[in-house]
Amino acid sequence: MFCALPRKTSNGGQPCEAPQRVKQMVRSNWSTAILVCSGCSKRLEGGFGKKGKQSLAKALRRQLGIKRFRKSPVGIVEVKCLGVCPRHAVTMVDARDPGNWRLVPAGADLAVLVDTLGLAEPTRNDQPAA
Repeated sequence: MFCALPRKTSNGGQPCEAPQRVKQMVRSNWSTAILVCSGCSKRLEGGFGKKGKQSLAKALRRQLGIKRFRKSPVGIVEVKCLGVCPRHAVTMVDARDPGNWRLVPAGADLAVLVDTLGLAEPTRNDQPAA
């Protein structure tokens, strides 16, 4: 088999490497994905969580009780800079509503944010029902 696609360097008619098998799909339990700008998070040096030292992505994962990334009901993914770069806030995109980006100020109440996004917090069996 010879390479049909042109490359920057000519292969001189040499055969291509054998194509590697790629798994076509990997299943996840996500209902949505939340994209969090890592540039904003890095500039804030935390700003979330109990002591204000966690990044937004890590604090959201803890708030939602996400332990197993692919098996969680929601994916929280830190992505490279989204280019908005607000002062004292982190840019966040909900994949269910990609046209509206959110600017989450440092120290924001994560319970309110989770409720605003419509994400369910885990129920804890160790706390008595009121």
